[in-house]
Amino acid sequence: MRKPLIEPPYPFQETLGFTLTSWTDGACTLEQPLKDHLGNRYRILHGGVHATLLDTAMGFAVSYTGDPELRQLVMTLSLNVSYLGVASGTHVIATGRKTGGGRSTAFASGEIHDSTGALIATATGVFRYRGTENRKETP
Repeated sequence: MRKPLIEPPYPFQETLGFTLTSWTDGACTLEQPLKDHLGNRYRILHGGVHATLLDTAMGFAVSYTGDPELRQLVMTLSLNVSYLGVASGTHVIATGRKTGGGRSTAFASGEIHDSTGALIATATGVFRYRGTENRKETP
């Protein structure tokens, strides 16, 4: 991945521990290590982690600008997650893909696979564009 596009982790991302591994026009991939503190009372990956990873991957997929100085801001209007299995292995991989949209909204789909390749969750989302943030420093 092009280094200048990588943003520093935000506090919630640091708490979970996921990393952005690929980000291109209309697509994003995240990797999340399976850690004990992310488990639910049954000691399996909490559903909220699935939802967070899918929301994040889809949000990045629809907000790509290709310019590290210009961030497209989006907010989630709708998120639908289907839980299909229990994660095995060492980590999970979340992918998000832009599937459509217009000037003010975008549509996306997402999947989570575990490190064995099993599909463990899918999602769809609707996002509203909120404008851009210019990160260039002005003199």
